[in-house]
Amino acid sequence: MNKTVLIIEDNNDIRENIFEILQLADYIVYEAQNGKAGVELAIKHKPDIILCDIMMPELDGYGVLYILNKNPETANIPFIFLTARAERLDLRKGMEMGADDYLTKPFDDMELLNAIEIRLKKKVAQQDFYSKSLDRLSSLISNKDGLAELKKIIQERRTRQFKKGQVIYYEGDKGAVLNLLISGKAKSVKLATDGRELMTGIYAPDDYMGINSMLLNEAHSDTATAMEDSLVCLIPREQLEELMNRYPDVAREFIKLLAKDVKDKEEHLLQMAYNSVRKKMADAMIRLQKQQNEGDEGFKITREDLAAMTGMATETVSRTLSDFKDEGLIEKKGSVIKVINFESLLKMKN
Repeated sequence: MNKTVLIIEDNNDIRENIFEILQLADYIVYEAQNGKAGVELAIKHKPDIILCDIMMPELDGYGVLYILNKNPETANIPFIFLTARAERLDLRKGMEMGADDYLTKPFDDMELLNAIEIRLKKKVAQQDFYSKSLDRLSSLISNKDGLAELKKIIQERRTRQFKKGQVIYYEGDKGAVLNLLISGKAKSVKLATDGRELMTGIYAPDDYMGINSMLLNEAHSDTATAMEDSLVCLIPREQLEELMNRYPDVAREFIKLLAKDVKDKEEHLLQMAYNSVRKKMADAMIRLQKQQNEGDEGFKITREDLAAMTGMATETVSRTLSDFKDEGLIEKKGSVIKVINFESLLKMKN
C-alpha cells in the first residue's frame, strides 16, 4: 500500500514542486497552503508523514506541531520541518517540541526523498522494537490486562530522535515524562562546584532515564545528553501513574526500579570518593562492557566522558587506560575500547 504524505507550505511554487516529486515517487500526497488547513487535513487523513513549513499565515509550523502532538491520533506521525536558512537558529525550539527532522530550503529531490524514506523506515523499526521490548517488559506485570495497557501506552506515545550531543533533558526541568531509551546511548551528568562534570549515569537500549524525578514528581537533578544518535520513547507521568494505580504489580516493579537507580548512584558516588584509580577504571570498564550486546566489537567512549564517569582527570584516564592495555586487560583503538580480560577487571574492582 502506498504511503501518504501531507505537505503544509504557503509558497505555491515550493508546494507544487514537492507535490510533483512525491507523486512521481508513488506517494499519495495531500497539500495545504497554511497551518490551519494543514491541521484539518492531518486529523482527517492521518498521513504516514508530514512536511511542514515554519513561517506561515493563519498558524505557523510550531503551532501545527503543538496541536498535532496534543491529539493522540496524530501525535505519533513523523514530522519534518521545512525551513529557510535564516530560520535554522529557531530549529532547536521545534526539535524540543518533538519534530523528527528538518530540511533546509532549497533542497534537492534526493534530499527530500531520502529524508522521507529514512523517517518511514525508522517508524517501522520502532514497531519492531516495541514487539521485542514488550517481551522483556512483560516481566513487570503478571496481569495480562496490565501488559496490554502498557503496550498501548508505549505504542501510542511519540518517540524523539536525538542527535549525538543533543540534550534530552536539563537539570532543573520538571520530570514530566519517563524516558525509555530505544536505541543509541546516553549519559546523565551533574556539574560539581569546581565546574567539573560528574557522570551520574550511562544508559543503553531498554534503560529508563529520569525515573526518580518522574516518580517523585520533582525536577531532574542532572542533565541527560545523547552520546550517539539515539531514539527515546516519552511516556507521560500521568498515564504511567494511572497504570500503576490500576495495577499494583506495575507500581511495585517501578518502585524497585527507583530503588535500584538510587542504590546504583550511591555505590557509584562511594566508588568515586574512596576507590583507587585502578578500581575506578575497572568498575567503569565493567559497567560499559555489561551494556554491550552479544557480538559487539567493544564500546566507544571519549576520555572526557570516562573522566566524568570516574571522577578522574583526563590525563589520569589516559595513563590508566594505557596501563590496562599493556597488561592485556583491554584493547584500544582510538575511542573504541574492547574488554579482553573481564575476570581480571572484576577481581580488581572487588
